[in-house]
Amino acid sequence: MTRGTGDGPDSGRDDRVCSDLLEDSAEDLYEHAPCGFLSTLLDGRIVKANATLLDWLGHRRADLVGRRTFADLLTAGGRLYHETHFAPLLRMQGEISGIALELRTAEGGRLPVLVTSTLKRGGDGRPLLIRTTVFDARDRRSYEEELLRARQESERERERLQQLAATLQATLLPPALENVPGLDVAAYYHIASADEVGGDFYDLFPLAAGAWGLFLGDVCGKGALAAAVTSLARYTLRAAAVYDPDPAAVLSNLNTVLHHEYSSADDPRFCTVVFGLLTPDTEGSGFRITLASGGHPPALLLRADGTADHLPTPGGQLIGVLPDADIATTSFRLAPGDTLLLHTDGLTEAHTAASGDGRYGDEALLGFVRALAPTSARHTVAAIRDLLAALGPGVDDDVAVLAVHAPRQRR
Repeated sequence: MTRGTGDGPDSGRDDRVCSDLLEDSAEDLYEHAPCGFLSTLLDGRIVKANATLLDWLGHRRADLVGRRTFADLLTAGGRLYHETHFAPLLRMQGEISGIALELRTAEGGRLPVLVTSTLKRGGDGRPLLIRTTVFDARDRRSYEEELLRARQESERERERLQQLAATLQATLLPPALENVPGLDVAAYYHIASADEVGGDFYDLFPLAAGAWGLFLGDVCGKGALAAAVTSLARYTLRAAAVYDPDPAAVLSNLNTVLHHEYSSADDPRFCTVVFGLLTPDTEGSGFRITLASGGHPPALLLRADGTADHLPTPGGQLIGVLPDADIATTSFRLAPGDTLLLHTDGLTEAHTAASGDGRYGDEALLGFVRALAPTSARHTVAAIRDLLAALGPGVDDDVAVLAVHAPRQRR
């Protein structure tokens, strides 16, 4: 059977609690509210303050009422803000809320508070006095300061990581490209993110018997592991070229090394790379070049007659994926006035609104270099830099470019 509302041993205690609540006077609720209350005249003189606010500030009632203004309780900066912003807005709007200020305590300390003020008007609509509610914001201030410290520490840590990434990135690129007699060379590395180490790499270096090797590649992924693969690939290519400069043999050697080191890992690593062997043309001026490609975007040849085309290296497979990768090769003559351009896919895969599929694409790049030809290596790389700047945030991957140019002979 269900008991009535007044039944049970707890009913008497509940009645006493309700009676005590009803006996609370409005004055007592005002004096001991969990927030401070303050009433001032229109000129700011304090006419009423509750006990809560007096306790927070350490003042006696007689110290404030009729003797001090609200602005007198503020810090120097707070008084300036009160005169220039707070008071004018209150007069115009009739209410202003949630303003962060600092009150001075009787002992000279500072109390962070949130202040809300309202104009009380008479029956004729004329303002009579200002009622202000004050909330203790010490806990909030501590929380905000802790957030600020955490943010500053995070920014310092990010700066340290960016410096480390930049230093590590610099070690993966040659300090200066080799000076090849009869050949102009230029290169550029575009970093998409200062927070991570990219996997693009390039180099140009001498080999025996008047030959030079060059390469440009792109390791999948970013970060420390990609940097480790980049370093291994770069030094393996140089060592393999000294042993056997044939471009296909060089890439096969690199494929064997990467497959052995990373094929069994939980996060297998591979790269695309193009390797070239340069030798002076014995039948005339210019150079003979043999390129071998392992899954890399095709190189571009900008000719002295103003034409430009992709060099055919179809079917080359990614380096490091299979035990025996298929290596595509092509040979050609770099005649005087010609420029060879190698690039990584961060350029052609850049986002752009002008392209229907959202990517810059191989054909767009081919049209771009056709408009440049004939040109030098330096001007080609400078134009690519301007293109990357124009694409802006659409370039979300690192880009490496390497250009070699056979100058026309001076008469």
